[in-house]
Amino acid sequence: MDRDRSELVRALDETFDAFNRVVAETPRDFNLQEIGVVRYVGQGIALVEGLPSVKSEELVRFPGDILGMVFNIDPGEIGVILLDESDRLKAGFEVHRTGRVLDVPVGPALLGRVVDAAGRALDNRGTLRLSMRRPVEREVPAIMDRDPVTVPLQTGIKVVDALIPIGRGQRELILGDRQTGKTAIAVDTIINQKESGVICVYCAIGKRNSAVAKVIADLKEHGAMEYSIVVVATEDDPPGLQFTTPYAATTMAEYFLEGGRDVLIVYDDLTRHARAYRELSLLLRRPPGREAFPGDIFYIHSRLLERSTHLRRELGGGSLTALPIVETEAQNISAYIPTNIISITDGQIYLSPDLFQKGILPAVDVGKSVSRVGGKTQLPAYRAVAGDLRLSYAQFEELEAFARFGTRLDEETRKRIDRGRRVREILKQAQYDPMAVPEQIALFLAVNEGLLDETALDEIDREERKIRRRVRDALPELWVEILAGRELTHGDREVLIRAAREALSPASEVVQGANY
Repeated sequence: MDRDRSELVRALDETFDAFNRVVAETPRDFNLQEIGVVRYVGQGIALVEGLPSVKSEELVRFPGDILGMVFNIDPGEIGVILLDESDRLKAGFEVHRTGRVLDVPVGPALLGRVVDAAGRALDNRGTLRLSMRRPVEREVPAIMDRDPVTVPLQTGIKVVDALIPIGRGQRELILGDRQTGKTAIAVDTIINQKESGVICVYCAIGKRNSAVAKVIADLKEHGAMEYSIVVVATEDDPPGLQFTTPYAATTMAEYFLEGGRDVLIVYDDLTRHARAYRELSLLLRRPPGREAFPGDIFYIHSRLLERSTHLRRELGGGSLTALPIVETEAQNISAYIPTNIISITDGQIYLSPDLFQKGILPAVDVGKSVSRVGGKTQLPAYRAVAGDLRLSYAQFEELEAFARFGTRLDEETRKRIDRGRRVREILKQAQYDPMAVPEQIALFLAVNEGLLDETALDEIDREERKIRRRVRDALPELWVEILAGRELTHGDREVLIRAAREALSPASEVVQGANY
């Protein structure tokens, strides 16, 4: 028996040696590949068997050049989210690994272009030819790589710049019911960056084609596309593409951030992003939690928004400011997704449908809006005029609500209500009309000093334009100094108040009419 075993072992050794010699002498011109098989195709997802070495978030390729991203890795199958339409995909098709994660092209050539999450051009201006690509999922900057947020990002919107200031590197949420002007605030902010050197990225997630086309048309009309990138996944696109779009847009923005530039990115909106992720998760049978959202719904937004920051000077000193947009239902800001993102961001701008219906535009509810960075980013000139404005405006709203009961009011209270109504009129602003800081300062000084107390409410807008024109034409030196961040001295206040008073005087109106 022992002799038979030794002969068997010797025969096996000789066989293995012969096999190794054949392998060593065989030319290495063959290419071994793992090939999987599609077992099930759903709405935006596919279940695949095989591919034992595939990795999480790896790109896989289906017939017809359809791309997918590995999402679930289970013992018996792989869950893939599709980045292209799945109409042509059927069970039994082969699936091939690509060996890489989803990445996008980056570089200055993206400015002025409209692209999707895979970096494919959507604007009929030819294929993008960029050699540099970066993965859409990247690590957030470390805490020690960040600097405090101290430089303001001027939106050109009076109520925001004065009462809810935003800094470069901040994350400020814009939320409110549908059709209350959330996108309008974001678009006006992009338009206001024309002379600031800030690069802008507008990321549309799950929006209608017509809505995205309107935003692009507005940006082109006001000359903002030349310093902007538009990254689009409409409601007609697969949910997988909608899910990956904000990460791809952030990667494009980070190229400029790491080059020392200031960047603004708008996510419009993260409610639809969360719904796309919920759809994918339910189709792939991930355990549902509250409102059927998966347990990691908070993490998908935190890992996105934490990429916004202000880098240290040694790392270039660039900044990435995020304006995520969230849609509420029936003014419920305590719903699941809104509270998640409120807890991630550094403040919120809440738009009230009640104010919108009253024609108070932008419909910013000052009482429910806050900036947790606040005055640290504000230009010093604002502190001289807007410091008590928020409190006094909130008190006015309370007094006005009390006065509706028909109670007899004393003279002092009546004056405060009249002043508050004029402040509210001053805070109104038309869309596509961003206002420079010196103009805003002059207007706030004028209303605080009572120069508009005798003006009828329906005449405030006309008087406002007179003051703006006067400050712009008569005080060019003070204009530059305010923008440079100089403190507003008592003398500066007097100069601005005098200019406003002259603009409102009847003689000034005659002169301006003659010049016109």
